[in-house]
Amino acid sequence: MKEELRHLLEFCLENGSEEDLNVMKQLLEGVQNKVKRNRRTYIDGILHMETSFSEDTCEITIPISPVIHNNLNIVHGGITATVLDTTMGVLANRWVPEGYGAVTNQLNIHYIAPGIGEALRCKAEVIHKGTKTMVISGEAFRSDGKKIAYATGTFFMIKKV
Repeated sequence: MKEELRHLLEFCLENGSEEDLNVMKQLLEGVQNKVKRNRRTYIDGILHMETSFSEDTCEITIPISPVIHNNLNIVHGGITATVLDTTMGVLANRWVPEGYGAVTNQLNIHYIAPGIGEALRCKAEVIHKGTKTMVISGEAFRSDGKKIAYATGTFFMIKKV
């Protein structure tokens, strides 16, 4: 495995464009942060998520770079969905009872504008907290403040094994 990886890295280093090398650097830094246990998941590390909380909300911000672009050079809708789902899920997990976790049951997203600029910021808040499910809303914004997506998610509260 290490030899195969070494060959892949050498090929990319020798043949990659400046953009390819910057993407490779961002991805490797993300994996390195996970290996060093500075991040909980690879997605968190690779996307360089920065998380903050207020009393009732959660915000996650990621830098916009070619790593997350689609073929139109804007943020891929799946990345927007992933960051919205993560933001809402992190908030849901702050509200579950001890010994429980929250998992996504349903996710609805309305895309409004292209994801461009320096950063993508997602903000979530709890709409309803029941005994078995939660409904959370989320919004995604680009760095100029324009809303690019609106989402709602339902989260099951399940007992941790």
